[in-house]
Amino acid sequence: MITADQLLVKQINKSIVLNTIRKKGNVSRADIAHITGLNKSTVSFLVDELINEGFVREEGPGESKGGRKPIILSINNKAGCIIGIDLDVNYILIVLTDLMANVIWEKKVDVKIGESQQAIIKRLIELIDEAILNAPETIRGILGIGIGVPGIVDYKKGTVLMAPNLKWENVPLKQIIENKFKIKVQIDNEANVGAIGEKWFGAGIKYNNLVYVSAGIGIGTGIIINGELYRGTVGLAGEMGHMTINILDHQCSCGNTGCWENYASEKALFDYIHTQLIMGKSDNYINKDNFNTLSALDIINYAQKGSEIAVEALKEIGRKLGVGIVNVINTFNPELVIIGNTLSLARGLILDEILKEVEKKCLVYRYHKVKIKTSKLQFHAGAIGAVSLVISELFAYPGL
Repeated sequence: MITADQLLVKQINKSIVLNTIRKKGNVSRADIAHITGLNKSTVSFLVDELINEGFVREEGPGESKGGRKPIILSINNKAGCIIGIDLDVNYILIVLTDLMANVIWEKKVDVKIGESQQAIIKRLIELIDEAILNAPETIRGILGIGIGVPGIVDYKKGTVLMAPNLKWENVPLKQIIENKFKIKVQIDNEANVGAIGEKWFGAGIKYNNLVYVSAGIGIGTGIIINGELYRGTVGLAGEMGHMTINILDHQCSCGNTGCWENYASEKALFDYIHTQLIMGKSDNYINKDNFNTLSALDIINYAQKGSEIAVEALKEIGRKLGVGIVNVINTFNPELVIIGNTLSLARGLILDEILKEVEKKCLVYRYHKVKIKTSKLQFHAGAIGAVSLVISELFAYPGL
C-alpha cells in the first residue's frame, strides 16, 4: 500500500523535476538527476508521468558526452492556456498565455472611476469569455485564471476584503468567477502578483530578496524574501502605500492620515499639476483647458515630448517615491527594488530622483548599494504576475 507520506514525497519530487525543466530549458533526464540529487530511476519515472500528463515533451537527441545521446526535455507550451487579469482602478488588462507566460492574446479596456462593482464584474466576465474564445486548441484547455486586485485580499478564500480605490468590500470574487466558468481561480493583491511576475519572468529572476513597488493610482508593495512571496501572518503584508509619511496631512481613502500614496501616486501627480496651473504655469502641452481630459500616460508622453510641467511633476513624484523607498530599503535590506505599474513608464525621470533620495537619506544604502530598477514587464507586470499565480500553483501540484 502507498502511504500518504509516500504520495507527498512523490508529489514534491515531481514538482522539483518540473521546475528544473522550466528553469533550465532544454535538459536531459541525467542532467535533472545531477542537478536535483534524485536518483536516475526516480527522475525517469516522474518525467514519463509528466509527459503522459502533457506538461513535458521530448525535443529529440542532444549532444553525447560519451555513450548514447541523451533525450532533451522541455516544458510543453501546448499543454494548456492560462488567463491573467490585471484589474486596476481605471482599466482591466487581460492576457491569454501558454504555460511559459508567452502572450497569445490580450485586451485592455478602460474602467470609469467610480464604476459600480456589478458593472466591473460584468465586464470582467465578458473579457474572460472573449479570452476563452481566442484560446487555441491544447491538451488540457484553460488551466486556470489569475487575477490581481488593487486592495487587501484574502488570497486563500479569494475574497477582496477591501479595495479603497474601487470602493469594494468583502467581495467573493474567486467564488463568483469559479461558479461562472468552472475553472480554478487564483486571486491576490496586484502588488503581490507584480512581484511574482517579475521574480518568475522579469527583472527579478536572478534575485531572491526583492521588493516590487506598484506605483499607479495607489501604491502597494510585493515582498520576496528568500525566493518566496512574504505574506505575513494572514496574508495581508505589503500595504506600505498606507504607511504614514506625514501625520499632519489630509486623510487617505483608507481612513489613515498622511499615507505614502497621497504623495507618490497618480493622484499626487495630478494634484501637483493642478496646483501649478492654479499658480499660472502652463506650456504647449498641458493647460487649464485640457487638464481634466488627461491620463497619467498622457502626462508621461508629454514629458517625453518636452513639457516642462509634466517633467517637473514626474520628478516631484520620483522624489516622493524615493522617500518611501528609503523606508522600504531600511526595513527589508533587499537586493533589488523594482518600480512597476503606470508611473514606472516614466523611467529615467522618476528613477533618477528616487536614486538621489535614497543616496541622500537611506542608512542601509550606505553599506549595501541596493539595485533599483523599473519593471522589465512594464505595463504587463500585473497580468503576467496573475498568470504566474496559476503557473506557480500548477508547478507546485502538477497533474491536478
